[in-house]
Amino acid sequence: MKPRVLIVGAGIAGCCAAIALARIGWAVTLIEKQSAWQFQSSGIFVYSNGLAQFRTLGVMDEMVAAGFQIADGRNVYLNADGSSFLETFYPARFEGDDQIPILGIRRADMYRVLSRHLSELGVEVRLGRTVDELHAQPARVDAQLSDGSRLVCDLLLGADGIRSRVRQLLWPDIEPRYSGFGVWRSVHRRPADLTDKIMMMAPGLRLGIMPISQRQLYLFGTVPEPAGAWFAREDWAALMRSRFAVFHGPAAQFLDELTVQSEVLYTAVEEVVMAGPWHHHRVLLIGDAAHASTPFMGQGGAMAVQDAVVLGCLLASGLPVDSALDRFSELRPPVCRFVQDVSRQVGVSGAQADALEHAKILHAMGSTAQQRVDDFYAQLERLGSHISTGNTP
Repeated sequence: MKPRVLIVGAGIAGCCAAIALARIGWAVTLIEKQSAWQFQSSGIFVYSNGLAQFRTLGVMDEMVAAGFQIADGRNVYLNADGSSFLETFYPARFEGDDQIPILGIRRADMYRVLSRHLSELGVEVRLGRTVDELHAQPARVDAQLSDGSRLVCDLLLGADGIRSRVRQLLWPDIEPRYSGFGVWRSVHRRPADLTDKIMMMAPGLRLGIMPISQRQLYLFGTVPEPAGAWFAREDWAALMRSRFAVFHGPAAQFLDELTVQSEVLYTAVEEVVMAGPWHHHRVLLIGDAAHASTPFMGQGGAMAVQDAVVLGCLLASGLPVDSALDRFSELRPPVCRFVQDVSRQVGVSGAQADALEHAKILHAMGSTAQQRVDDFYAQLERLGSHISTGNTP
């Protein structure tokens, strides 16, 4: 009889884990609290380390076909007036293989690729459900679902995001903490000549522009916002326009066209910092449920899919399930904590609102930015190499 896994949450982590475990012969049930597949309108970009994981999962080619490649890995930095002050290049090689340095893609298109593979692999998907109660035992999990049904499984994965119900049930003391930032996103038609990833900087503000398909791009901007700030959805377009009004150059045309009909999304940026282990008996947290990060390094999706790939590899290796979970909780926290720490530092630096201090930061970037990029991905590769060598970081 096939071992059975229940995955709670059908975000990137949950869908990728479902694919990874179905490929190695597990019977997979995936539940999602939304009553219908609903995709956020904004985009996402994935760097070479994340694409390496999607390749291992067997979905990369379809992702690439649906998205927009930054083939040379160039990231252009602009001042608020649109003048250029720096270029950095992201690596095209990761873990010994050539990858696309940067891929932009609509989140909806990413999920459509993943959902096709779920269907092809025969994953049972139940929408409009979450978990109400959990009884974790040494060799099984008894889950009571919100529709009144009961499911007994060999493994339960909490992939239900930053406000994880699974985490709330078993680790009630771990709560998201607010970063001090809000992130604003909007989707626009892409001019044919806009083919770079662009980051614009002003004191206390960042505004990025990223192509996500042949026809579209998205803006993503971060700004300090007070804790608990709430904005009515109908005001989002006007607020985004006003928050980033200081930016001219290529951003101006997109900010100017924002209306109540535009695709705009606002979210408060929160983190989940959890030392580990990330499992209790046969219940394991993955993705944002265990290690939600600030967005400044663009690694949230990559860390989620790597969770899935690492777990699949460990369970396929012949390790007993409990040993595989122990190993997962040794391997993954150091990687995710590294990403969280670097991302947090970048966010704090970019939030410097004093004009003189901001100018000093931009000046320093001229001599350090490329080396920081190279060092970051080299460290990710070193940390990831422990997965194949079997050594603990």
